[in-house]
Amino acid sequence: MSLPPYPQKLSPEDAAHFLRRTAFGATDAQIRALVGKDARAVAQAALKFDARTAPAHPVPGNPFDPSSGATPGAMLQLTRAAWLYELMYSPNALREKLALVWSNHFVIGTDKVKNHPALAAYLGLMRQHAAGPSFERFTLAVAQTPAMLRYLDNDKNRKGKPNENFSRELMELFTLGIGAPGQPNYTEQDVREGARALTGWSFEGGRGNAKNTYLQPVEASYNPRYHDDSPKTYLGQTGKLSFEDVIRIAATHPQTAVFVSRKLHRAFMADTPDEAAVQGSAETFRRTGGNIGAVLEELLSSVAFYAPQNRGAIIRGPVEYIVGAVRTLGQPKLEVKQVLNLAQTAGRMGQTLLQPDTVKGWDGGREWINDATLLTRMQVAAALSLGNAAPTLDAAPGDLALFGSENSPVQTALKGLNPKQRVYLALVSPEFQLA
Repeated sequence: MSLPPYPQKLSPEDAAHFLRRTAFGATDAQIRALVGKDARAVAQAALKFDARTAPAHPVPGNPFDPSSGATPGAMLQLTRAAWLYELMYSPNALREKLALVWSNHFVIGTDKVKNHPALAAYLGLMRQHAAGPSFERFTLAVAQTPAMLRYLDNDKNRKGKPNENFSRELMELFTLGIGAPGQPNYTEQDVREGARALTGWSFEGGRGNAKNTYLQPVEASYNPRYHDDSPKTYLGQTGKLSFEDVIRIAATHPQTAVFVSRKLHRAFMADTPDEAAVQGSAETFRRTGGNIGAVLEELLSSVAFYAPQNRGAIIRGPVEYIVGAVRTLGQPKLEVKQVLNLAQTAGRMGQTLLQPDTVKGWDGGREWINDATLLTRMQVAAALSLGNAAPTLDAAPGDLALFGSENSPVQTALKGLNPKQRVYLALVSPEFQLA
């Protein structure tokens, strides 16, 4: 059955929990603005972001223009800084959170994709479909973007010379999942047949030495001469299957509902989600035809979401930690150099935006935490609170913003400290590493 709704009006702790998960964090005032409201109404309001258009800089005044990069490497640094700026300052925090989530699902990497227009179009799709009505349409749009065609080599997939890379990852990482030991969700024959059906698509522009092409416009293209239109059998369906047919069959497969729902639960519910709750979201996914927004609305207003065992059950990744700290501090304006440094620091902590370690994305959870990354988190906290260049705060964050509770055991230990010391110790506390 679907997830039962949370019946109570939001308490201060409920509101803090909701904003830590959906907005990376918030000020005490933003938290208290949700107190007493209906859980479903709060979820609906958060999901009502404008995704019809996705400009390069949704936040007015974003100081980073990737197209001004003098080299491919500079362009990539500016791209990451521009996105980090959006994550920290966008009024549509949930849209940016979802774009981050989906970028770790439909993975591409800047080790191969070094073209600014391709990266901008990819990020635009992450925002446009973040909570869209059709996972199938989302998958098709990503599959036909030059960034994905390049990253998983489907631009080289031609009749008579199939390249199976994208065909395999489409099923293993984007839709069905690999399955359980001894119970695979697909076969090697499905990979081969899918690859034949996915032939014919490529892109124009942006090829050759990146030094000369990193700013060139790119556009996906289809050449029917390179498409294998002979009959194929794919995941149990037979016919002269096309690119669109394969995407539809994979994206609407019953196992896709479970696989995608589990990803959303790991992002919003717990690092190790409850499988019964995952199945509830999968039922909603199937019933609504893959409506991501409907699944999220139900998830974010459910009893399971607000259950005690699911609070503080997600270890914040490097980007979420940095963005969470800035938003909890009231979004003080950082200098351009500070934002650039923070984007690079996220990479040193294991999360370079648009460059996951592998095509399966960042594993997250306890993988984020080790001695080196904890030390770097302490350095970030110091830079935001104690350093000479630390931003000036309009008001020091309270316990609700910092710890998600007005009765945290950490509060007693921090009494008597000056505001800067208190903020620093809160940001390095175990409680702040969790969402």
